[in-house]
Amino acid sequence: EYNVNEIMWFSHCGVNDDFKYILYKSVFSLVFLLGLVFNMVALYIFTCTLKQRNETTTYMLNLVVSDTLFVLSLPFRIFYFINRNWPFGEVLCKLSVTLFYTNMYGSILFLTCISADRFLAIVYPYASRSLRTKRKAKLACCAVWLVVLSGSFSVGFKMETSSWNNKQCFENYTNTQWKSTLSKVVVFMETVGFVIPLLINVFCSIMMLRTLRNPDVIKCGGQLNKTKILRMIVVHLLIFCFCFTPYNINLVFYALVRSKVIQNCTVEHVVRTIYPIAFCLTVMNCCCDPVIYYFTSETIQNSIRHKSYANRRNTKDRDGLDSRDTPMKNFRSLRAKFMHESSV
Repeated sequence: EYNVNEIMWFSHCGVNDDFKYILYKSVFSLVFLLGLVFNMVALYIFTCTLKQRNETTTYMLNLVVSDTLFVLSLPFRIFYFINRNWPFGEVLCKLSVTLFYTNMYGSILFLTCISADRFLAIVYPYASRSLRTKRKAKLACCAVWLVVLSGSFSVGFKMETSSWNNKQCFENYTNTQWKSTLSKVVVFMETVGFVIPLLINVFCSIMMLRTLRNPDVIKCGGQLNKTKILRMIVVHLLIFCFCFTPYNINLVFYALVRSKVIQNCTVEHVVRTIYPIAFCLTVMNCCCDPVIYYFTSETIQNSIRHKSYANRRNTKDRDGLDSRDTPMKNFRSLRAKFMHESSV
């Protein structure tokens, strides 16, 4: 279950994290089922039913693409943690790792873009009109993909799967790799992909709350809906803190332990125990992101309501036609029966 480097690393501390296999296969199966349904529905709404597109929906569409790609890779992880065997080859292993980091840091950055866009719209509604365009939103999305893919491929394709006859995946980084390369990549990804976005999200949330407390600013263009804005802020921060903060904080200590900067059995035990739990919380963002699509976008809410109203109206129209046709159908059947009896 572990390579030689991992066995040597844990031998003097007696760390055992076999509970992760049961945890991973259970959580990943649930996330795959729910995430696939939620994101397919979201993808359908964005591509087929959503007629009005703006900057926010541009970020959300990229977010749902990121989530969908990762959800589609989960069956391979589920198979591995059930059988503890990877028969799919080295490239697919590295690609699966890459998709995880792409999804996690892509989600963080796209959520940050959404928060920044809302911040500009609420705090600087007039001055930000030149900044908040669909073209600039697309450029921002391209920049996010570039940063995320460069970092994710650096991590994913550094993984070695040659030990144990290419039967391992997701847990094969050596201590040498952590000390020479991966610790530096972690510093870059933590700074660009977590710390800076976290500060931006907190700053934007504080500024939006300050704006809501100022009655003079709220009057621009009519009364802003405080409840919707507060709900948006709360949902963003809850998902950010719940899904991403535990893993990224623990990852820092995990990197310090694996690169031998910290050599303490208690710290190693805590880090190794928290890691699978925090990892599962991060994976659950695929199910949480659709909540953001609905609660933070009035365009999507209106589209769903319009679709539901149209469906109900079509149903009523069909029922009305059927009810109007029923007397005529009864009359025709009676007439046919009468004609038949007369002919007999």
